[in-house]
Amino acid sequence: MGTDYARSAAYYDLIYEAAGKDYARESRQMHGLIQQRKRNQGRALLDVACGTGGHLTHLREHYDVEGLDLSPHMLAVARGKHPDLTFHQADMTTFDLGRRFDAIVCLFSAIAYAHTTESLRQVLRNMTRHLHPGGVLIAEPFIRPEDVIPNHVGAVMVDRPDLKVARVNVSRVEGRVVALHFHYLVARPAGIDHFTEQHDLAVFSVEEYLAAFRDAGLEATFDPEGLMGRGLYVGLRPLEAKSA
Repeated sequence: MGTDYARSAAYYDLIYEAAGKDYARESRQMHGLIQQRKRNQGRALLDVACGTGGHLTHLREHYDVEGLDLSPHMLAVARGKHPDLTFHQADMTTFDLGRRFDAIVCLFSAIAYAHTTESLRQVLRNMTRHLHPGGVLIAEPFIRPEDVIPNHVGAVMVDRPDLKVARVNVSRVEGRVVALHFHYLVARPAGIDHFTEQHDLAVFSVEEYLAAFRDAGLEATFDPEGLMGRGLYVGLRPLEAKSA
């Protein structure tokens, strides 16, 4: 579930640096939310769909972190940046690590690769299965249905002396899925390369997300602003009642 990133992984960090993504600020915000909502004393954290490990760079200051992603190319970059951390290659719907964590995060709209409400519920159930009682699950959605702009044009430019990268796209809407067909133009001293990449992200209503969190057994709240204006869902797995 997701995109392979075979050609683009090498430029991923540069593109989002140029786009102004602030991993340090976002990680501080998540750390505050986790500490506010968490009801156990553990510090094990799993980043699902961790990509190149941008958030783990900062979250590792507070937690014992691991990362999980479907793309071997993104994980190769993450492992190069963090050779001492544990990374797992697996699908967020079906992964089974045989252990639990005290916090799980799934950020930058990665959860939107689940294209139906049932697959969304499956993803949340699986992540919750890996969460200790009293633990927190944070998921960052894609945009809300009312915010979709058909045929939206996007562009990001990396401008370095020996490297230019232009990534452009036009968004197409297909039912509840927004299809992002990215075109990359990469210029180096040796020549110019062009390739494309498809990302299909689903839009769900706030009510659909909250219902999926409840279905997974989580007590969830929604922050409409979140880390970057797309909102943020924070779910708590209740502590288990002590037997008499």
